[in-house]
Amino acid sequence: MTDFSALDRFLQNNRQSHLDELFELLRIASISADSTKGAEMAQAANWVEAKLASGGLKTKQIHGDGPPLVYAESAPVPGKPVVLIYGHYDVQPVDPLHLWDSPPFEPVLKDGNIVARGSTDDKGQMLTHVQSVLAWHQCGQKLPLQVKFLIEGQEENGSEVLEAKLAEITEQIACDVIVISDSSQYAKGQPAITYGLRGIAYYELRVHGPKADLHSGSFGGAVTNPALALARILTEMKTADGKIQLPGFYDSVVELVPSEREMWASMNFSDEVFAKQLGVDALTGEAGYTTLERRWARPTFDVHGLLGGYQGEGGKTIIPSWAAAKISFRLVPNQDPKTVSKQLQEFVHSHTPPGVRVEIVDLHGGRGVMVNPNSKFMRGAMQAVHEGFDAMPVLIREGGSIPIVAQMVEATKADVLLLGWGLDDDGAHSPNEKFCLEDYYRGIRASSRLWHYLAE
Repeated sequence: MTDFSALDRFLQNNRQSHLDELFELLRIASISADSTKGAEMAQAANWVEAKLASGGLKTKQIHGDGPPLVYAESAPVPGKPVVLIYGHYDVQPVDPLHLWDSPPFEPVLKDGNIVARGSTDDKGQMLTHVQSVLAWHQCGQKLPLQVKFLIEGQEENGSEVLEAKLAEITEQIACDVIVISDSSQYAKGQPAITYGLRGIAYYELRVHGPKADLHSGSFGGAVTNPALALARILTEMKTADGKIQLPGFYDSVVELVPSEREMWASMNFSDEVFAKQLGVDALTGEAGYTTLERRWARPTFDVHGLLGGYQGEGGKTIIPSWAAAKISFRLVPNQDPKTVSKQLQEFVHSHTPPGVRVEIVDLHGGRGVMVNPNSKFMRGAMQAVHEGFDAMPVLIREGGSIPIVAQMVEATKADVLLLGWGLDDDGAHSPNEKFCLEDYYRGIRASSRLWHYLAE
């Protein structure tokens, strides 16, 4: 029988060591998008593996063309489910560095939050499950089911190693349910379980014009300006009322059902408060949908960066020889990134003005995920989160993407539990990323309960 009181005493007595260990991991600058950080990536992988091994788990690193996957497993428990915990030890780049109030890889406590790159995405959230499994071991209690870990180092940069190795390790990671904590609660004090993730299709558009930059006085009006051509293509890709103009883009989009719209409408969401939180004076988006519906369950198009032309001090009157943009589409269930790529090709081809050539570079993509909100595993998770956070969780979808998840689900045929401990304003990809200290501890407690309720 599970002794929750022993677990709780252990977790309470080890709060400082759990924080110290998170700080250790956060000090490692494991930026997967930065090719100069190979040593840091290896350091982070080794740290995670050593931590898992310290709890008696059997561990190994799986190597490919990039940062290693860290795999671990506890002993099998006949007749009980197998859980796979997925997470990542890599983090986003820290730019712009000057906007950080403290160095991004020197974690600090500020206003009840852990501030550091990776604190919420995903080192802090991932580590809650590591700490909870180790707590069972350190309390002398036997886990009531088998737990496996698969912690990767490329989630923020396309998961290429995991994607390449997935077929090879499918038998090894076989499980009944995948547990992922890489998302958010609904609001402070209101935990949530996510039952849907959007997918993503990410590209770079490169517009090529004259063979070299031209003097705008001598050549302006005689050639197509690549920056203006790019701006026109981007502007025409979405209407003023938020409709994406790729041909056939909405053909496979699954519409929201009335029960979902009613459930989310009851969540007391305020557009005004949300806009104030973001520092904007108005919210915009696809006509006919609420803000939550747009964020969680509708496809979107966004521009992430613009490149090209003169960007130094003062003026330089040129027609640039090229311009580029980083763009992405967030996709809802049933949309396929490969289909979107074809739709984008068709749109760009028909909207490219004469005198320039557009190159489309496919950076990465992944399908969305929908899980059964009424599964037996969901019921167990609801109870565990309720006890860990002292509040009953609500069911939400998440607008963000974890592209590899759909492939893992397809490979393992397993259910998924998306248990987010973060908050909407954590700034996961922004300066001053944070993770509420108490939510770190609550996440560990909820996770410690989870293994018991999933085994029932």
